[in-house]
Amino acid sequence: QVQLQESGPGLVKPSQTLSLTCTVSGGSITTSYYAWSWIRQPPGKELEWMGVIFYDGSTSYSPSLESRTSISRDTSKNQFSLQLRSVTPEDTAVYYCKAAWGFQVYWGQGTQVTVSS
Repeated sequence: QVQLQESGPGLVKPSQTLSLTCTVSGGSITTSYYAWSWIRQPPGKELEWMGVIFYDGSTSYSPSLESRTSISRDTSKNQFSLQLRSVTPEDTAVYYCKAAWGFQVYWGQGTQVTVSS
């Protein structure tokens, strides 16, 4: 079974870059046809899909976040990462990584990131 674990700073200052890593075990991030996503949930709001990196390394982003978001991967470490630039307090949220292939869906436990000076 695929397991995911988010890691990164819990506090980021406004205008800085938020960087998170998702470490994957129990499966390879290059396995066809998995999709590896980042999703967040601000306090009191719904889940928001941010973007995805596919098994072949291709990416897709939410139009509302595309200008500030990058998703990359390190196949040697079986990890994929999120960078969100120029953060504001509105980027405060619980950030999740997720793996999906067909009806198989796996979630990380989530990590709280607060944007504050």
